[in-house]
Amino acid sequence: MKSKQYWKVQKQKSQASGGLFDLDGLETDIAEFDDRMLDPEFWNNAEAAQEVINQSNQLKVVYNTFKSLEAQYEDLEVLYEMVKEDEEPEYLEELNEKTTEFTEALEKYELTMLLNGPHDKSNAILEIHPGAGGTESQDWGSMLFRMYTRWADKKGFDVETLDYQSGDEAGIKSVTILIKGLNAYGYLRSERGVHRLVRISPFDSAGRRHTSFCSIDVMPEIAADDTEIEVSPDDIRVDTYRASGAGGQHINKTSSAIRITHIPTGVVVASQAQRSQFQNRDTAMGMLKAKLYQLQEEEREKELAAIRGEQKEIGWGSQIRSYVFHPYSMVKDHRSSYETGNVQAVMDGDLDAFIDAYLKMTMDQEEL
Repeated sequence: MKSKQYWKVQKQKSQASGGLFDLDGLETDIAEFDDRMLDPEFWNNAEAAQEVINQSNQLKVVYNTFKSLEAQYEDLEVLYEMVKEDEEPEYLEELNEKTTEFTEALEKYELTMLLNGPHDKSNAILEIHPGAGGTESQDWGSMLFRMYTRWADKKGFDVETLDYQSGDEAGIKSVTILIKGLNAYGYLRSERGVHRLVRISPFDSAGRRHTSFCSIDVMPEIAADDTEIEVSPDDIRVDTYRASGAGGQHINKTSSAIRITHIPTGVVVASQAQRSQFQNRDTAMGMLKAKLYQLQEEEREKELAAIRGEQKEIGWGSQIRSYVFHPYSMVKDHRSSYETGNVQAVMDGDLDAFIDAYLKMTMDQEEL
């Protein structure tokens, strides 16, 4: 069992790095948010006010979770002393149970400490793009859409569909969703790459086995007015078109949907979530900045890999996970080697074990 010195060391380490264990800093930030919410003019801008409330709630979750863990540890110390003095079987059983609970909660909290990137705490923009294969791959895309939506629901995150292009016969041609919640990007960046499906196709009358691929791209949400990424008006082309929802139904009769092409890079983004053309333009511009940020990160990763002498592919072409429905049931991540035979649970949004395994793997790599 970790001693109180462990908590002292963790606090000192975190205060030096600005991490989650900096309780003094968290208390100060929470107090500042509370003062702002008491301002009589706080609700003059409802959107900005809600953002302050969300940030405050996020900090309170981090702070309260740590204080809860600290209290749990102190209870364990008391229980441990009781077991030492009186070796009653029920005391020992309770100590074992509570130690297991504490260890699991601590590991989960420590994983959140790994989400310390500049945008890890941000909302996430997730794109699904089926590969070649027509209806088969497009159906696989819709299955992944459902999987990530269910995962977000289980985490208590909100999901907003920014762009939806229906498949010709079934499934989707592409989908872009915004997942709102603390650490959404930090968790979901582990999902970026190619996802492979092996199954007996429901669209094949001969009942043959098919392999399908979908690319998943994940970016942090970046506001259109964020000055971190500069976009020159001369570098973009803006097109308007009529928005349509799932199944091809028109959600309005005006050309309110926006498509922005970044000419130097060829990056294309689209938004049709809002009825207002101006709102869709702001959303699309934020998506464009997120994509350009992602491209910068890719270049940085490639440069670091070259310096380290690593021979690994970084980016869209990496196949990260296989989902096998036939001839056996298995989902396996090719980076962490984590796998499970419970395919249905995974397709119902049970992704935390894969995400945790990836985060632990990256932590181990950074320690080498």
